[in-house]
Amino acid sequence: MASERPPVACLGAGRMGRGIAVSFAYAGHDVVLLDLKPRSAEDFARLAGAAIGEVRDTLAMLADLGLGEAVQVDAIASRVRVVPAADTDVLRDMPVVFEGVPEIPDLKREALAQAAQHMARDAILASTTSTIMVDDLSPAVPNPERFLNAHWLNPAYLVPLVEVSPGRHTDEDVTARLMALLESVGKVPVRCAPSPGFIIPRIQALAMNEAARIVEEGVATAKDVDRALRYGFSFRFGVLGMLEFIDWGGVDILHHASRYLEGALGDARYRAPAIVGRHMAEGKIGMQTSSGFLPWDRMDVAAHKRRRLAELVARLRQEGLARPPVLPQR
Repeated sequence: MASERPPVACLGAGRMGRGIAVSFAYAGHDVVLLDLKPRSAEDFARLAGAAIGEVRDTLAMLADLGLGEAVQVDAIASRVRVVPAADTDVLRDMPVVFEGVPEIPDLKREALAQAAQHMARDAILASTTSTIMVDDLSPAVPNPERFLNAHWLNPAYLVPLVEVSPGRHTDEDVTARLMALLESVGKVPVRCAPSPGFIIPRIQALAMNEAARIVEEGVATAKDVDRALRYGFSFRFGVLGMLEFIDWGGVDILHHASRYLEGALGDARYRAPAIVGRHMAEGKIGMQTSSGFLPWDRMDVAAHKRRRLAELVARLRQEGLARPPVLPQR
């Protein structure tokens, strides 16, 4: 980027725009929220007041939780301003613009096309869509090489992950620049190919539907399902990645468990993908064979396991479940 902390703009002053504004303002950037709806002066003032008020309240909450100090809130919030729909010229000075309008393709295309007309030729335009593929939106902009998707997860000011999805026309340098900018404000960008649902929405949709189905079938109550997820599922996957976890236990366990569940429950949704069968055939069982989804043969496995176990112990302490051993009585 031309500046160490370049200004950024968001199309729309709703929840996503406000969350992104908090993230960048917190990291020292000036942020413009461009309202996209023509409004009366009174209605715009109401919107702008609500947006800035939410930004300030969020920053105050973060300070109360130990992220910053209360005396810094006003200074950080002053980096954010809301401008009316007619002030599109503000985009000319923005090296990065995030589109954050509702998940309606035509509405997004309209916003993107309008913004592109006023942006600098070398500026980056990114949609924050959570469902629409980048190449379904890129025809709306005249320079698709500078356009890509950047899916933030709510709340955007707290969740580190941003899924970055370049399209078939996206310039590689644009992708690298955006990922570097995101990293500079404390985010963890991951790259994925244009695909419906990106990474997290695909996985979490399956998990959430299965949790609801378990309740529907009377297998467990909602309270117990969430308790199991908190202390079993998320406890482990908050430290171990899901594919790393497969390698820890062994691809063979997933292979056999999937076959049993598919047969016992009579549903193909439990069928393992072809890659699991290929790993079984090739002996890529995981950590135990130094070959799996992760490159275990290039890692210090003992040191890696110790680090991961230390993280799990830290999670145990965080949950208040770490206990000293019971010593023999004398």
